[in-house]
Amino acid sequence: MLLKIYLAKFVIYNGGSPWLPLITGLPSLWVVFALIEWLAPRRKFGVYVAANLVMTCIYFAVIMYYKYFGVIVTYHALQQVGQVTEVRGSVFSLLHPYFLLIFIDNAAFLILMAFSRRFRQWSKKFAVREPKKVAVAVFALSLVACLAIVWQNRDSVNELKQAEQMGILNYEAYAVYASSKDSAVDAKDVTPEAVAKAKGIKEPAAPAYMGTAKGKNLIVIQVEALQKFLLNTEIDGVELTPNLNKLVKESLYFPHFYQMVGQGNTADAEFVVNTSFLIPPYGAASQDYGGLKLPSMPRVLAANGYETATFHTNDVKFWNRNELYKALGFGRYYDKEYFGDDDLVFFGSSDEVLYRKTSDKLLEMSESGKPFYAQLITMSSHHPFNIPEGKVKLQLPDRFQGTLVGDYITAQNYADYALGQFIARLKETGLWDKSVIVLYGDHMGLPIYSLDGHERDLMQEICGREYRFTEMMNIPLLMSVPSMEPQVLTQLGGQADIFPTVANLLGISLKDHIHFGQDLLNQPSNLLPQRYYLPSGSFVYDKGIFVPGENFRDGTKYPFDGASAASSDVTEDQYRRALQLLRMSDSYVNSLPKHD
Repeated sequence: MLLKIYLAKFVIYNGGSPWLPLITGLPSLWVVFALIEWLAPRRKFGVYVAANLVMTCIYFAVIMYYKYFGVIVTYHALQQVGQVTEVRGSVFSLLHPYFLLIFIDNAAFLILMAFSRRFRQWSKKFAVREPKKVAVAVFALSLVACLAIVWQNRDSVNELKQAEQMGILNYEAYAVYASSKDSAVDAKDVTPEAVAKAKGIKEPAAPAYMGTAKGKNLIVIQVEALQKFLLNTEIDGVELTPNLNKLVKESLYFPHFYQMVGQGNTADAEFVVNTSFLIPPYGAASQDYGGLKLPSMPRVLAANGYETATFHTNDVKFWNRNELYKALGFGRYYDKEYFGDDDLVFFGSSDEVLYRKTSDKLLEMSESGKPFYAQLITMSSHHPFNIPEGKVKLQLPDRFQGTLVGDYITAQNYADYALGQFIARLKETGLWDKSVIVLYGDHMGLPIYSLDGHERDLMQEICGREYRFTEMMNIPLLMSVPSMEPQVLTQLGGQADIFPTVANLLGISLKDHIHFGQDLLNQPSNLLPQRYYLPSGSFVYDKGIFVPGENFRDGTKYPFDGASAASSDVTEDQYRRALQLLRMSDSYVNSLPKHD
């Protein structure tokens, strides 16, 4: 068990005291072992093996979860177990063979128990009752030590630091208690004025660009795993995303735009963009909030005469979207049943099929004479980015072959190719000039935690600097707005800001509508709280990303564009307001009524 504790330390915590895992891990092991000696002396060998297997599974889950999300998994993730079979390719791609060594003793015990009579006889010799007083004393002392370790580190807001200081088993036990003691905000106190104060902004009396695109259709394209570094980038003289690069020149382009998703990834992005609320503290928004009647962009636009529909080539039940779309108030959804099983890429029809069949449906919707809001969720560039050979449009240099970075770029290049077909069809049918087109990435595709040394070097080559959180969390936002000149807008934005920005362009006021984003065309400053991928208490601000340590004072600044940390001032007030915004969103959303 000590070897397993140190394996987890090696994967998750690069550096730190070599003695800390021993100090924090041994007491929790002794609590379990003493209980076995105390309560199951006659069958203790089998119970030891079972306890070993359970604790091993915990450490294995922690390692695997960290490799993608960068956080410590807790029991809350059990509600996502049903999704694992759908994304098993992504799971296996994160599995380094040496991780399986964590189970080697479990396998050896089972094999020996099954095939070695001598071993079974030897194991029976363990069926000896140790002095009860000794077992009770070891249990009591170990439990006191565990409680002292947990108590000393209970106030740390950063889960990674907390798990390191407590020990993983202690942290997992503490997470059961900690989830019930979050201080909530009274939902009655969550008002537009209170949200604006927490964000540090003032709403303008006469917003610029109000109604510029009034009466236009709205087409929102959510691109799977699209990161900003791909745009306007070449490898050995070849463009990675030629169609997106052209779109940048025709659009309002926001290069400092950041993801705000959590455990639900793509479904979380759908939730945040359509509600301008923040993700829940645990689990996916589609599961935690799918039963609620959410104030949303589809509802607001429907109240202003729009038809609304959402398009996704996967089964609508995946990530509980059948309930999420009811919660959001979409008029119709089109899923696998509409797109079929032709031309499969990953777990649904390809982006080419998505765009072709959606454009047909949009043309049909436009014939009603009413404006429409359509959201498209692409999927072909999904992790682990193993697209069919026949769809590879880009041949990368040898140094990228066989790497996650190379597979990612190849998949995104195909997604860009399919997008180009959709843009051409919209222009051909005349829908382009009658619509506001919004395109953004749903979440990052290349977690820092999953990259090996060579892949990090490739990312440094592409980005021109070390690949850090500022690059990992950075997704693009493009808006093509009829009658507005293309321009690059450098203000900070996040996915929660899309709804209020679009509402302003369409001439719809959100003055009395509670939302946690802001109109990017009328606010020069921003504050984006983060959950998942970064520890709690992290946030994006105008000069970079802040990640707390045990608290604000020992936190780390990651400035944008390689600037010095000294020039990237961040305040404790920003930290407190970011946490306050999360609490306000949690309280308000949980106070909403259930949908029919």
